[in-house]
Amino acid sequence: MPAPKNAMEVFQLLDKSNCRECGEKTCLAFAGAVFQGKRKISECPKLSPAVIERFSGGPTDLNTIEENREAFMEMMKQKISRIDLAVAAERTGGRSENGRLTLKILGKDFSVDRQGNLYSDIHVNPWVAAPFFDYVINGKGVDPTGQWVSFRELKNGKDRYPLFQKRCEEAMLQVADSYTDLFDDVVHLFSGRQVERQFQSDISVVLHPLPKVPMMICYWRPDEGLGSSLNIFFDKSADRNLDIGSVFSLGAGLTQMFQKLALRHGFSEG
Repeated sequence: MPAPKNAMEVFQLLDKSNCRECGEKTCLAFAGAVFQGKRKISECPKLSPAVIERFSGGPTDLNTIEENREAFMEMMKQKISRIDLAVAAERTGGRSENGRLTLKILGKDFSVDRQGNLYSDIHVNPWVAAPFFDYVINGKGVDPTGQWVSFRELKNGKDRYPLFQKRCEEAMLQVADSYTDLFDDVVHLFSGRQVERQFQSDISVVLHPLPKVPMMICYWRPDEGLGSSLNIFFDKSADRNLDIGSVFSLGAGLTQMFQKLALRHGFSEG
């Protein structure tokens, strides 16, 4: 993203909780320090790597991105070491055994030990790891309500929705339009569940990227001169269990995974 024009642009990226974990008294004070070059945006403990990457200059600044990721992961490991994994398992819908907390992510086991080391049957990448840590450390353990809402209806989601729409919904639509078996594969490979059609869509599939953070993908086929469309919905309780940056990471990460799946089957993204 372009360099911020003022401290308020930095402030809009923050969760505005005034948690003081960065050492500043308020999020606004931290934003001012970042704008003045006195602090790094990565020093905010509540920001996801995805937001830090965008602020840090995108893929052209790979060394900074990697440093931010490593700093973020190290900070998460320190926080994990201070919580009771057995208690966290009850709160998050996981299980605790052999000194590890294990959650189901898209039907696969994903575990963390007391030192913050991650173990999984799937590739451990940032889009999974960051929301996983956020969910375990900060999640309230609120059960899904059964009420589906769009990303922009979640706390702090409105300002970020245009980017979510572009990076997630529009990108996933391109995959769905070209790869007709996408939703069948989502059901079989990622423990998805095709449900009764929601919002008059042609296909509705529910996934569980985290136990208490379900997401639903709705797809509308082209009809009578109208183009196809796709929307991603989250349970209304999602922002109680995850920061909005982590919700964004889940959507973007799943989209990238679907794109790779389509390419492996010989389909381009259009």
